[in-house]
Amino acid sequence: MPRLFSAYVIVDWSAAAKPTTGADSIWIGVLKRDIRFRMAFESYNPSTRAEAETRLAAILDDLKKRGERALIGFDFPLGFPRGFATALNLPGEQPWRATWDQLAKMVKDKADNTNNRFGVGSEINRRLTGGPFPFWGCPPKDALTTLQPKRTRNHGPDDLPEFRHGDLAAKGAASIWKLYYNGSVGGQAILGIPFVRRLKDARGEAVKVWPFETGFKALTEADLNGVEAVVAEVYPSMLKPQGAPGEVKDLTQVRTTAEHFARLDEANKLGALFAPPKDTAADVVLDAEREEGWILGAGV
Repeated sequence: MPRLFSAYVIVDWSAAAKPTTGADSIWIGVLKRDIRFRMAFESYNPSTRAEAETRLAAILDDLKKRGERALIGFDFPLGFPRGFATALNLPGEQPWRATWDQLAKMVKDKADNTNNRFGVGSEINRRLTGGPFPFWGCPPKDALTTLQPKRTRNHGPDDLPEFRHGDLAAKGAASIWKLYYNGSVGGQAILGIPFVRRLKDARGEAVKVWPFETGFKALTEADLNGVEAVVAEVYPSMLKPQGAPGEVKDLTQVRTTAEHFARLDEANKLGALFAPPKDTAADVVLDAEREEGWILGAGV
């Protein structure tokens, strides 16, 4: 059986508020065939999200020209915990897409990385609870009545869940409600989802977002007929990557994650990874497909 993909693009995202490179900035790792058809890795470290968008578009255009299908992995959540779209009264049949559209309306992310992620979190808190919950975490100077630097309370049975099903399956994944400090995927998701939405909308049906558009199931060549790229959420820390001496941790993560998926694909084991873990309850599968998403390989 042939591979499902011929290139593996892993994006380590950043919610930085100013241009930055090196550790804790954006890294794009690309594992693809060179002119001798051997797998070769290259990396990019754009200083802003705007630069990253331009770079990623160029990478995908090149792969399309070569007729090569790509797996694109982003290291932030592509969906929110179940019930989020309903709690915000967002219109539409697809909760994940309604959330994407809502964030695209709210987010302001300038070319120099200046962004309003704390304002977005604060406004969503206002609409959901009228107080500083469920989003939390910001520099003291950005604190508002509806967003506080520290967590103000725990999630109760009547609140939106703290974690998605996929976060729990991944063991150790941070909550999307955390907007600041180490491991704050919330800020990354608020700025990252509109980015992925633009990428998807620019390329239409040629780009499929897993599991929302593909279904939460094993993927085969037939499923991907006419598809140029599949977008998935990845969590590099699950693989416990080992870096080369002196290598920036973020670079290690995108390289080893790309290599991991390429090895599985070579062994015809990658397609099965797009299915739910064994014995996953039907309602969990439905939540993942409709709203939450899942982390590729979590719980397997």
